[in-house]
Amino acid sequence: MTFKPIKLVLEDGTVFTGKSFGYHKSIAGEVVFNTAMTGYPESLTDPSYKGQILVSTYPLIGNYGVPSDEQEGGLPKYFESDQIHVNGFIVSEYSTDYSHWNAEKSLGDWLKEQEIPGIFDVDTRALTKLLREKGSMLGKIIADDGDVEFYNPNEDNLVDLVSCKEKITYGDGEHKIVMVDTGAKYNIIRCLTKRGATVVRVPWDYDFTQEEYDGLMLANGPGDPQQCQATIQNIKKALGEDKPIFGICLGNQLMGIAAGGGTHKLKYGHRSHNQPVQEIGTNTCYITSQNHGFVLDTDSLGDQWEPAFVNVNDNTNEGIRHKSKPFFSTQFHPEATSGPTDTEVLFDVFIENIKKAKE
Repeated sequence: MTFKPIKLVLEDGTVFTGKSFGYHKSIAGEVVFNTAMTGYPESLTDPSYKGQILVSTYPLIGNYGVPSDEQEGGLPKYFESDQIHVNGFIVSEYSTDYSHWNAEKSLGDWLKEQEIPGIFDVDTRALTKLLREKGSMLGKIIADDGDVEFYNPNEDNLVDLVSCKEKITYGDGEHKIVMVDTGAKYNIIRCLTKRGATVVRVPWDYDFTQEEYDGLMLANGPGDPQQCQATIQNIKKALGEDKPIFGICLGNQLMGIAAGGGTHKLKYGHRSHNQPVQEIGTNTCYITSQNHGFVLDTDSLGDQWEPAFVNVNDNTNEGIRHKSKPFFSTQFHPEATSGPTDTEVLFDVFIENIKKAKE
């Protein structure tokens, strides 16, 4: 099998040359890295990667292929959305031979189907070291000398690009939960419906306060949270009520902004399945999955709020909670797939909050 040459050009002029195993085209985006050892089908379909060129630090990718698009409960069973959201995928070694009990196609064929470039035979250790030293950088994949302009996705409202356009209902449980779709991973919906919830997924700028619901889920998503002012204003209204709220990732930042906090962009973000997070006030530490480039500043939170979790690596915020109302959020992903599942119990906490509020 022969592979065409292709290259990655960073905004500082650094060039990495590799071989093309996906759709052979030129494209630009923000170059970020992920340290997870498994889960590339889930990562590539995570809407939080919208506009980004993803580098996998794990050296062997493609060895278990790509599963089918089998549906379950109105959702694809093995993916986090209906499509690949990264602009490009960069790996060290690509396995052309794959083997797994539910594999239907190769990673390369999947990328070609969805017109996403893939590069292998790149020194991803050197590339990751550069991104750690200089921070996430703009980059462009150049195929056949088809040059393109650099593109900064954080200047766009990425949430508007990945959010649903109308209300969609999942499940038929006793607890009605409105989920604000700012780029929600589908496993959030799965975790709620299997716990007896009906999930009403609404667009990011939809005024959900006009809905009758038992609980509010603020989902994850891509980009700068300050782009979501319509969502923030609606959350402010919800904070005036007593109905339970659970925020995840971008949802943590949006609830924090609504509560008076600020945000800033991290140097290279948290994107992995192995981030250590400590619950404040205890010695309990969880291993978590994360995918975000921005973080919440808690210094300006109202006096009714407090930090709930902290990142052990860099001491950044990993969640907040209200001191008297059933509102809490996490920067990490309790619904993480392909794992770890250490914190999925937080969905049980959310459901218990809903039951108590209804009583």
